[in-house]
Amino acid sequence: MAKVTVRLDGGTRIDISGRGHGWLADEPASVGGSDQGPTPYELLAGALGACTAITLGLYAQHKGVDLRSVEIDYEFTREHAKDCQECESDEEGLLDIIRSTARLKGDFTPQQRQRLEQIVSRCPVHKTLERGMKIFDKVEFSDE
Repeated sequence: MAKVTVRLDGGTRIDISGRGHGWLADEPASVGGSDQGPTPYELLAGALGACTAITLGLYAQHKGVDLRSVEIDYEFTREHAKDCQECESDEEGLLDIIRSTARLKGDFTPQQRQRLEQIVSRCPVHKTLERGMKIFDKVEFSDE
């Protein structure tokens, strides 16, 4: 479904490529990086935001909803479970939390507003992050 190649040739700058496109990631100077690009967590939030905005746009186009623009702010934090006011679980320890605020411009009926509020959490990346995923790692060594 998605395949990327990530390359580190020293330092903290990471070159990423996939489907003929290239982008990069880095860490801020405050933690020893060269600050040449977004952090991995910023890229993760950006991936979620891109998926959400595309999903909203496609939904609006398909349903004839007057969606003129989408702007979404994301914040990734780690919080103690006991401090999370929105959490409804018995988890303990630190939780990874993403909070978002979506601003949608257009002329919407009350029913369209309600449906768009639902669509915000229906993009595939959102569903994957909520469900969790399995990750299988393999390491190969080269003597070069």
